[in-house]
Amino acid sequence: MVVNRRSFLRVTSLAGGGVLLGLYIKPKASAQFGPGAAPVPNNFIRIDPDGTVTIMAKDPEVGQGVKTMLPMLIAEELDADWKTVKIEQTDFDDTKYAAQFAGGSLATPFNWDPMRRVGAAGRQLLISAAAKSWSVPEAECSTAAGRVLHAGSNKSVRYGEIASQAAAMPAPDLKTVKLKDPKDYKIIGHSQRGYDVPKIVVGKPVFAIDFTLPNMLFAVYQKCPVFAGKVVSANLDEIKSMPGVRHAFVVEGNVRGGVIVEQEPGLEPGIAIVADSWWQAQTARKKLQVKWEDGHGASQSSVGFAQKAQELSTQPPVKVLRKDGDPDSAIQGAAKVVEAAYAYPFISHAPLEPQNCTAHFQGDKIEIWSNSQVPGGGRTLVAKTLGIPEKDVTIHMQRGGGGFGRRLTNDYMVESAWISKTVNAPVKLLWSREDDFGHDYYRPGGFQFLKAGVDRSGKIVGWRNRFVSWGDGDRPSPQSTMGASEFPARYISDYTLEWSTQPLWLKTGALRAPGSNVYAFVIQSFIDELAHAAGKDPVEFRLALLDSKPLPAPAPTPGGGGFGGPEFSAARTRGVLQLAAEKSGWGKRSLEAGRALGIAFHFSHMGYFAEVAEVSVSADKKVKVHKVFVAADIGSQIINPNFAENLCHGAVIDGLSEMMGQQITLEAGRVVQSNYDKHPMVRMAQAPEIEVHWLKTDNPPTGLGEPALPPILPAVCNAIFTASGQRIRELPLSKSGYGWA
Repeated sequence: MVVNRRSFLRVTSLAGGGVLLGLYIKPKASAQFGPGAAPVPNNFIRIDPDGTVTIMAKDPEVGQGVKTMLPMLIAEELDADWKTVKIEQTDFDDTKYAAQFAGGSLATPFNWDPMRRVGAAGRQLLISAAAKSWSVPEAECSTAAGRVLHAGSNKSVRYGEIASQAAAMPAPDLKTVKLKDPKDYKIIGHSQRGYDVPKIVVGKPVFAIDFTLPNMLFAVYQKCPVFAGKVVSANLDEIKSMPGVRHAFVVEGNVRGGVIVEQEPGLEPGIAIVADSWWQAQTARKKLQVKWEDGHGASQSSVGFAQKAQELSTQPPVKVLRKDGDPDSAIQGAAKVVEAAYAYPFISHAPLEPQNCTAHFQGDKIEIWSNSQVPGGGRTLVAKTLGIPEKDVTIHMQRGGGGFGRRLTNDYMVESAWISKTVNAPVKLLWSREDDFGHDYYRPGGFQFLKAGVDRSGKIVGWRNRFVSWGDGDRPSPQSTMGASEFPARYISDYTLEWSTQPLWLKTGALRAPGSNVYAFVIQSFIDELAHAAGKDPVEFRLALLDSKPLPAPAPTPGGGGFGGPEFSAARTRGVLQLAAEKSGWGKRSLEAGRALGIAFHFSHMGYFAEVAEVSVSADKKVKVHKVFVAADIGSQIINPNFAENLCHGAVIDGLSEMMGQQITLEAGRVVQSNYDKHPMVRMAQAPEIEVHWLKTDNPPTGLGEPALPPILPAVCNAIFTASGQRIRELPLSKSGYGWA
């Protein structure tokens, strides 16, 4: 969303004398976000005659706070009274709203300017209307808390009283509307409670899982434990005779399998059971006896993957992603050489709210109530699978109980749509926890084989990385490649990044800070290894590396993962690294034996983060993370400090969970882990104290839900090494006998 010559304000008068303001931006067609929209205004602000200001929240809310944050931007420039503002979640509608999705920490950079300009345009219209009615110059008028004021005559008027007059005024140019000086902000930069929080804490239904329709039926969907496996036979007659069961049938599906599974591969084969209640459907499923044709995926295992990766590491790569200088010669002439193999597993998103969707097919159209992060992609998938035009698919966006990238894909949406069409009734599909673990779009596992040298002064003089992941030759599976500019590329003159792939008959996808959540673990851990080999302080070693003159950035490459591209700023990274070291007392505190600090930084999703973890390790490998210091540079403005700090806390906890115990392993193509007992999250007693510090810089504000996560894994692992002498090169730590104290 950008405000340019193709953007303009649309102002409409409401019945009864109110005003509706909308921003029209001609959107671009996108396979991910849906087709381009027709030229219809986007509606964002409604001011009723009684003065009630309602602001529309256009993006999906999955716990990241956009339902509150985006209206804050509008309300600030509108000078609305935030205490009385109402917020409504919009439906998905790309004839009204551009780029309705949740992902990539993009809500702030996409909307920071346009949403404020909509609010400012509304304020200008109201001032113009009031000034005209009072016959005074507009320059003499001001606004505050939902009123227009004229100091000279001591007059004031509520927005609602002049809304109809404002609707008749000519729309201002969005590019030239006056925006507030940040020092005058009363809403932005001040902590605001989440709009839905009062309902959530008292258990009122706000999530997609709570949604109901009259005469709604409930469905479960049993799929083969091996991806894309097909039904050979099942005891459907017995299932149909069970209490409450209305329907039980085989779905052939149209999934597109292969050694690369697309992000939206289609409708997977399975068996649908539809009943009067979800418990009845789930109870019937437990009696289901199915003979499956497992297919190609049954040959896969995590043990086999690791063995194959080791073989590939010694063979020519499928592709050289980057090569600068002559790393082999540089390493050969180094004073010290460090060689290490790193590995990390597949993991599941495992949101607390399992996948669910309600659908109602009537005639030749369908209505859907979903918590999708990319509803446009879901609409496309449903329309294609059901054989109907996209215009006949209506999606009502519901709040999601966690997304983390899982709801970027819409398998649960197309399943509920297909079942509703088949039984000709409104249906809520709800996955069990076991469904969620067994049929996720997993964070890809991977292997990295590194070798580097340092000279006698402690400078890195050569770096070689063989990255082994998933794909078909040089075509990667989703989220399975690495960007050619991922740090420390360009900061080491003799550097190479090579890539090898092995086939994968499994769904993979984006998990919070995709790519970065493991690249930071590998790169920052290996940098730490080199610092210790050089006899250098880990902070000073990193600062010296950042001071190296970077080589020119390569041209962007499609699909280059990691989001750590050529725009990487050494100066901004240096800033957060020094801030984290300062706040943690790095080098200024003496800690008891078995207790140490570890540090790491990472740049992703336009955010710069450095984190220091204070960790103790016992002789029996029990780990306690006492405190984490987070230093962040996400630009000039923290929009909602309360949510910003919460997102940082959540990212640290999320990263600790991934680090210690989470893994998805395959045996004969089947996922071994089926619940939180084998894929655990950090418990409250294991959570550290977390201290967040902001480094505000003269840069546009960016998001932070994702870039706050990657540094915590290497920071803790580096602290474990300093405290115990044991270097962590494989995740999760539990595989090496570690556990929480």
